[in-house]
Amino acid sequence: MHILKPHALKKGDVIGIIAPASAPISQERIDKGAEYLERLGYRVKFGANVRAVRGYLAGTDRERADDINAMFADSSVKAIIAVRGGYGTPRLLHLVDYALIRKNPKILVGYSDLTALQLAIFRKTGLVTFSGPMSGVEMAKGIDPFTEEHFWRTVTSTKKTGPVHNPDGLPFEVIHKGKTTGVLLGGNLSLISSIVGTPYLPSFKNAILFLEEIEEECYRFDRMLCQLRLAGILRDAKGIVIGELTDVKASDTTKPFLTADEVVNDYFGDMAKPVMRNLVYGHVPRKLTIPVGITASMDASRRTLSFTESAVV
Repeated sequence: MHILKPHALKKGDVIGIIAPASAPISQERIDKGAEYLERLGYRVKFGANVRAVRGYLAGTDRERADDINAMFADSSVKAIIAVRGGYGTPRLLHLVDYALIRKNPKILVGYSDLTALQLAIFRKTGLVTFSGPMSGVEMAKGIDPFTEEHFWRTVTSTKKTGPVHNPDGLPFEVIHKGKTTGVLLGGNLSLISSIVGTPYLPSFKNAILFLEEIEEECYRFDRMLCQLRLAGILRDAKGIVIGELTDVKASDTTKPFLTADEVVNDYFGDMAKPVMRNLVYGHVPRKLTIPVGITASMDASRRTLSFTESAVV
């Protein structure tokens, strides 16, 4: 597959704001995120339907897909940032104009529910996207300095990033030693499992799979990992890096249960490939931005993960 990289952001560029999943918690979040970007010297353009609300969705499927397509078609827009995740992005995958995206590669940022869209775009176009902070979440609430610095460096610098360092010097935990190189693919486990068996999931052969999850019962966490194993994804991946498992726990500990750590050990403990934990990435305020689709290397024996190329040109 030919990999497409978007152009690096520059001060004064226009950033499009869209809501492809759930509606923002408040309309004020949309404005505060835009104000943050404008304070940094960027210009903001809102999607036509960014303030729409339909139940737990930010408008109809067609409205949300239209905003994605319109932002990629707009030559003045250099980057697109989602307001938030939540639910609903997989409902749009058949409505996205991938040929349009391939002709107009640009930065797309989001995480959580955006995982499905990002993996679909990579499968259909080869475009590198960014699993990073969103305008109506981190940027609206007061972004953590570590999160902020790593994100803007990733989308503005054409220099190779090199070794990735967790905040506060937190070391990676080694589950299985070894080293490998591969394409970074992954995101939220629930969203990856939701598109298994569809034409929107890329191959994980020659990939380093990265995962995170939030607010799942341990048996559901177990079920989703089992689905990835049965689909051959855990087998195909050359290496695996596990991020934050935020509130992945049993809600009723009076009944028999497995912990998240026990489930992780069941699936990854005896793998004959490099596996690490404690990547500070996911549903936490202080986190790394992960470019989906660039080449990375990992050496679990030395507890290192490196981005071996830039994510933008």
